[in-house]
Amino acid sequence: MTKPVKRLYSFEFKLNAVQRYIAGETRVALAKELELSSPHLIAVWAGQYRAQGEEGLRPKPKGRPRTKPEAPAQPEPELQQLRRENERLRAEVAFLGKVRALRDGEQR
Repeated sequence: MTKPVKRLYSFEFKLNAVQRYIAGETRVALAKELELSSPHLIAVWAGQYRAQGEEGLRPKPKGRPRTKPEAPAQPEPELQQLRRENERLRAEVAFLGKVRALRDGEQR
């Protein structure tokens, strides 16, 4: 038994099949003539052609798109750093105060 292989079709092949289908040939006859695995392929290609034009039939790049390397981050000004640290410390003090108040409430 042979393993089925997913065939890849060129842009020109798809475009030719879709144009012939739009001109009036039937999907079944085209699929047999072009030796396609299913007439449904022609319907899918025709839908892509109608929605996106010829670009819809072009092969798409595989995988996740490459990310552009980010520019090196510029160091944060010292004043900005100190303000951020000050804000974090204030939040920490407020949190510890609430914890202490809860603990004192339980002991009574």
